[in-house]
Amino acid sequence: MTDDSAILVEGLHKSFGKVQALRGIDFAVQRGSVIGLLGPNGAGKTTAVRILTTLLRPDGGRALVEGRDVVQHAAAVRRMIGLAGQATAIQPELTGRENLEIIGRLHHLPRDEIRRRTAEMLERFDLVDAADRQARTYSGGMQRRLDLAASLIGHPTVLFLDEPTTGLDPRARLGTWDIVRELAAEGTTILLTTQYMDEADALAGGIIVIDHGRVIAEGSPDELKDRAGGDVLEFTVPDRTRLADAARAVAGLNGAEPHADESQALVSVGVGGQGSRAVVEAVRRLDAAGIEAAGLVLRRPSLDDVFLALTGHEAEHEQRRGPAMGRRRPPSSAAAEG
Repeated sequence: MTDDSAILVEGLHKSFGKVQALRGIDFAVQRGSVIGLLGPNGAGKTTAVRILTTLLRPDGGRALVEGRDVVQHAAAVRRMIGLAGQATAIQPELTGRENLEIIGRLHHLPRDEIRRRTAEMLERFDLVDAADRQARTYSGGMQRRLDLAASLIGHPTVLFLDEPTTGLDPRARLGTWDIVRELAAEGTTILLTTQYMDEADALAGGIIVIDHGRVIAEGSPDELKDRAGGDVLEFTVPDRTRLADAARAVAGLNGAEPHADESQALVSVGVGGQGSRAVVEAVRRLDAAGIEAAGLVLRRPSLDDVFLALTGHEAEHEQRRGPAMGRRRPPSSAAAEG
C-alpha cells in the first residue's frame, strides 16, 4: 500500500457456487483519481465493488480502502466511503429531504449537520423545488441525482459508482457525467464501473478492463486505444449480402483482421498509422470486388475497439445501444451476474 493509494486489491477471489466471479484480480487506485472498471455483464465488476464496499466477503485475497482491510475493519471502511449502485437506494415513499436526512442519521451525524448537509445536497443536485415531494414522483434522472446526493452526505473520501447511468435517458446521463467531473475536481477518489465505452472514455483518467473475473488490461484511455492498433477505417455496406465480401476485401490492410457488424452493416478494420493511404487502398480493393461502400471514414479507436482487440469479442449489443430501464434484482443475483 503506497501513501497515495486509496484502494488496493490483491489476489481477490469470489465464487457463487460453481460460478467464479473473480479469479484473483489485482489493481490499485491512486488517491484523487477517477478509475473506470470496464467490462461486459458478468465480468466481475459489481462483485468487486460489493467486496470493496463491505457488502460481500471475498473467498481469497485482500482489499484495502484508505489503508483499512474491508473485512477486518469493515465499520471503519463504511465511514469513509460512498456508494451509488445500479439500482437506487432511495425510499420512494419518503420525500427527497427525508431520504437524505435518514442517510445522515445512519452516518451518526449531529442533527444540525444533517440539516446543513441535506440543504447543501438538495441545492447542489438541483432538487430544492422537489425536496418535499415523495421520491416516487421523481423522474429517473432526479432519482439518480438524489441517490448520488445520498452517497455524499457522509463526506466520503472514496466514492463507488456502480453503473450510475443505467436506465437514464441521454440528457440525464450527461448530467450525471457533469456531477462526476465536479466531484473529481474536488479531489474525491472515484471508482466507476460501467458497460459503456464512451462513459469510461469521457470520465476516467485510467481504465481497468475486466473479463471473466480477471484483469486483462490497465492504462489510460489513450494507451489502451493505441493497443487496439492505431486508427480505424470504418464503412457501411448498403447491400448486406456483400458484408462478408467487403470484410475480406479490406483484410490485411495493416495485418489486422476486419470486424463486420451485421446489425449495422458496418465493417471496421485497424490500419495503424497509414492514414489516407489506407483509405485509398480500401477504396481500390472494394471497387475491384464490385462492392459499394458508404460513409467511409478514418477515426481514432474507441474503447469498443479496445475491448474487441483485448478480448476477441465485442461488448454485448444490448449494452452498446445504450442504457435501458430494468427491474431491480436481488443483491445476491446482482453480485453473481456483475
